[in-house]
Amino acid sequence: MARRELLVTAAILRDKLGRILLVGNDWQRSGRVRYTLPGGVVEHGETAPQALVREILEETGLKLKKIHHLAYCVHIEDVRRHDRAISLVFEADWEGLLNPRDPDGFIVEARFFTAEEITRMLDSPPIRDPLTDYLTSGIPGLFYAFSGWDGKGGIRIPTIKKEV
Repeated sequence: MARRELLVTAAILRDKLGRILLVGNDWQRSGRVRYTLPGGVVEHGETAPQALVREILEETGLKLKKIHHLAYCVHIEDVRRHDRAISLVFEADWEGLLNPRDPDGFIVEARFFTAEEITRMLDSPPIRDPLTDYLTSGIPGLFYAFSGWDGKGGIRIPTIKKEV
Protein backbone atom coordinates (compact mmCIF):
# COMPACT_ATOMS: atom_id res chain seq x y z
CA MET A 1 0.00 0.00 0.00
CA ALA A 2 1.36 3.40 -0.98
CA ARG A 3 1.90 5.88 1.81
CA ARG A 4 -0.06 9.12 1.61
CA GLU A 5 1.55 12.29 2.93
CA LEU A 6 -0.68 15.34 3.01
CA LEU A 7 0.01 18.97 3.81
CA VAL A 8 -3.25 20.70 4.62
CA THR A 9 -4.12 24.34 5.30
CA ALA A 10 -7.22 25.59 7.07
CA ALA A 11 -8.50 28.90 8.37
CA ILE A 12 -10.24 30.17 11.47
CA LEU A 13 -12.68 32.75 10.11
CA ARG A 14 -14.86 34.69 12.55
CA ASP A 15 -18.02 36.65 11.89
CA LYS A 16 -18.90 39.93 13.63
CA LEU A 17 -20.43 37.96 16.52
CA GLY A 18 -17.20 36.01 17.04
CA ARG A 19 -18.63 32.75 15.72
CA ILE A 20 -16.34 30.40 13.76
CA LEU A 21 -17.00 29.25 10.19
CA LEU A 22 -17.22 25.49 9.67
CA VAL A 23 -17.93 23.60 6.47
CA GLY A 24 -19.97 20.41 6.27
CA ASN A 25 -18.13 17.72 4.31
CA ASP A 26 -19.64 14.58 2.78
CA TRP A 27 -16.30 13.10 1.62
CA GLN A 28 -17.62 9.64 0.92
CA ARG A 29 -20.93 10.88 -0.50
CA SER A 30 -22.67 8.67 2.04
CA GLY A 31 -24.88 11.35 3.56
CA ARG A 32 -22.74 11.46 6.71
CA VAL A 33 -21.70 15.10 7.03
CA ARG A 34 -18.66 15.90 9.19
CA TYR A 35 -17.74 19.47 10.04
CA THR A 36 -14.27 20.97 9.77
CA LEU A 37 -12.63 24.32 9.38
CA PRO A 38 -12.57 25.37 5.72
CA GLY A 39 -9.37 24.42 3.93
CA GLY A 40 -7.72 21.58 2.10
CA VAL A 41 -4.67 19.93 0.62
CA VAL A 42 -1.75 22.01 -0.66
CA GLU A 43 -1.35 21.03 -4.30
CA HIS A 44 1.95 20.54 -6.11
CA GLY A 45 3.51 23.93 -6.94
CA GLU A 46 1.49 25.84 -4.31
CA THR A 47 2.66 27.42 -1.09
CA ALA A 48 0.52 26.92 2.02
CA PRO A 49 -0.87 30.51 1.89
CA GLN A 50 -1.71 30.14 -1.81
CA ALA A 51 -3.56 26.89 -1.10
CA LEU A 52 -5.40 28.53 1.78
CA VAL A 53 -6.67 31.38 -0.40
CA ARG A 54 -7.78 28.91 -3.11
CA GLU A 55 -9.44 26.46 -0.72
CA ILE A 56 -11.34 29.17 1.20
CA LEU A 57 -12.70 30.60 -2.05
CA GLU A 58 -13.71 27.15 -3.34
CA GLU A 59 -15.27 25.88 -0.12
CA THR A 60 -16.96 29.07 1.08
CA GLY A 61 -16.99 31.66 -1.71
CA LEU A 62 -15.16 34.06 0.64
CA LYS A 63 -12.02 36.01 -0.22
CA LEU A 64 -9.24 36.18 2.36
CA LYS A 65 -8.23 39.76 3.17
CA LYS A 66 -5.42 39.04 5.62
CA ILE A 67 -3.74 36.02 7.17
CA HIS A 68 -2.79 37.08 10.71
CA HIS A 69 -0.77 34.21 12.15
CA LEU A 70 -0.39 30.47 12.51
CA ALA A 71 -2.98 29.49 15.11
CA TYR A 72 -1.71 25.91 15.50
CA CYS A 73 -0.23 22.92 13.70
CA VAL A 74 -1.52 19.33 13.88
CA HIS A 75 0.45 16.20 12.90
CA ILE A 76 -1.53 12.96 12.49
CA GLU A 77 0.50 9.81 11.96
CA ASP A 78 -2.08 7.14 11.11
CA VAL A 79 -0.30 3.79 10.89
CA ARG A 80 -3.54 1.90 10.29
CA ARG A 81 -4.40 3.99 7.22
CA HIS A 82 -0.73 4.27 6.26
CA ASP A 83 -0.83 8.03 5.99
CA ARG A 84 0.50 11.21 7.50
CA ALA A 85 -1.29 14.54 7.55
CA ILE A 86 0.16 17.83 8.71
CA SER A 87 -2.35 20.65 9.04
CA LEU A 88 -1.43 24.31 9.32
CA VAL A 89 -4.30 26.34 10.73
CA PHE A 90 -4.22 30.12 10.33
CA GLU A 91 -6.33 32.92 11.81
CA ALA A 92 -7.51 35.15 8.96
CA ASP A 93 -9.90 37.94 7.98
CA TRP A 94 -12.33 37.60 5.10
CA GLU A 95 -14.78 39.47 2.92
CA GLY A 96 -17.71 38.51 0.72
CA LEU A 97 -20.81 36.35 1.00
CA LEU A 98 -20.97 32.66 1.80
CA ASN A 99 -21.37 30.81 -1.49
CA PRO A 100 -19.69 27.37 -1.42
CA ARG A 101 -18.68 26.11 -4.86
CA ASP A 102 -16.44 23.18 -4.09
CA PRO A 103 -15.23 21.69 -7.41
CA ASP A 104 -14.92 18.29 -5.70
CA GLY A 105 -18.56 18.38 -4.60
CA PHE A 106 -17.82 17.42 -0.98
CA ILE A 107 -18.91 20.65 0.74
CA VAL A 108 -22.64 20.60 1.46
CA GLU A 109 -22.84 23.52 3.90
CA ALA A 110 -20.88 26.48 5.27
CA ARG A 111 -22.06 28.35 8.36
CA PHE A 112 -20.91 30.02 11.55
CA PHE A 113 -21.01 28.32 14.97
CA THR A 114 -20.29 29.41 18.54
CA ALA A 115 -17.35 27.88 20.42
CA GLU A 116 -19.83 25.93 22.58
CA GLU A 117 -21.53 24.47 19.50
CA ILE A 118 -18.16 23.52 18.01
CA THR A 119 -17.18 21.61 21.14
CA ARG A 120 -20.37 19.55 20.90
CA MET A 121 -20.40 18.89 17.16
CA LEU A 122 -16.81 18.00 16.30
CA ASP A 123 -16.23 14.34 17.08
CA SER A 124 -12.64 13.80 15.92
CA PRO A 125 -10.09 14.75 18.63
CA PRO A 126 -7.40 15.89 16.13
CA ILE A 127 -9.92 18.33 14.65
CA ARG A 128 -11.79 19.32 17.84
CA ASP A 129 -9.13 19.50 20.56
CA PRO A 130 -6.61 21.92 18.99
CA LEU A 131 -9.41 24.22 17.82
CA THR A 132 -11.23 24.34 21.16
CA ASP A 133 -7.89 24.73 22.97
CA TYR A 134 -6.97 27.68 20.72
CA LEU A 135 -10.41 29.29 21.08
CA THR A 136 -10.15 28.96 24.87
CA SER A 137 -6.51 29.93 25.41
CA GLY A 138 -5.88 32.28 22.49
CA ILE A 139 -2.26 31.06 22.42
CA PRO A 140 -1.04 30.88 18.80
CA GLY A 141 1.63 28.61 17.35
CA LEU A 142 1.07 25.45 19.40
CA PHE A 143 1.88 22.02 17.97
CA TYR A 144 -0.30 18.93 18.39
CA ALA A 145 0.48 15.32 17.47
CA PHE A 146 -1.87 12.32 17.29
CA SER A 147 -1.33 8.64 16.50
CA GLY A 148 -4.54 8.45 14.47
CA TRP A 149 -7.86 10.13 13.80
CA ASP A 150 -9.29 8.55 16.95
CA GLY A 151 -7.09 10.89 19.00
CA LYS A 152 -4.90 8.28 20.64
CA GLY A 153 -1.47 9.42 21.70
CA GLY A 154 -2.45 13.08 21.58
CA ILE A 155 0.15 15.53 22.85
CA ARG A 156 0.47 19.30 22.83
CA ILE A 157 3.78 21.17 22.73
CA PRO A 158 4.30 23.03 24.94
CA THR A 159 2.37 20.81 27.30
CA ILE A 160 -0.55 22.17 29.23
CA LYS A 161 0.45 23.14 32.76
CA LYS A 162 -2.05 21.76 35.22
CA GLU A 163 -3.11 24.08 38.01
CA VAL A 164 -2.60 22.75 41.51
